[in-house]
Amino acid sequence: MRWLGEFREFAVKGNMVDMAVGIIIGASFGKVVDSLVKDIAMPPIGLLLGGVDFRHLYLNLGTTTFENLEAAERAGAPIIRYGMFISTLVDFVVVALAIFVAVKVMNRLRGPSSTPPAAAPPK
Repeated sequence: MRWLGEFREFAVKGNMVDMAVGIIIGASFGKVVDSLVKDIAMPPIGLLLGGVDFRHLYLNLGTTTFENLEAAERAGAPIIRYGMFISTLVDFVVVALAIFVAVKVMNRLRGPSSTPPAAAPPK
């Protein structure tokens, strides 16, 4: 039963609880960013590029021709869904930008470092 006490101590440590809260918020943030990219960012980008819907772009690696992506998927055709990859890349850029901005804001709120800068090495 000693391991149960150790586990309880581990689970209720401040860092562990903070990490759990961060994971839950991160999952929700991921859903918001996914919707932002799919529902808000990609339609205007597709419109600017001639009305392209990125979700339906694919490369058929087989010899059979299909009317659309759904038909190719139903048939089990070998396809590369590069449109979804483009959407995922945009999704990544949005998340990376948001994290960058959040870190910049957090660093600004913390203020200057309490440790003095290191002295320059003697010449």
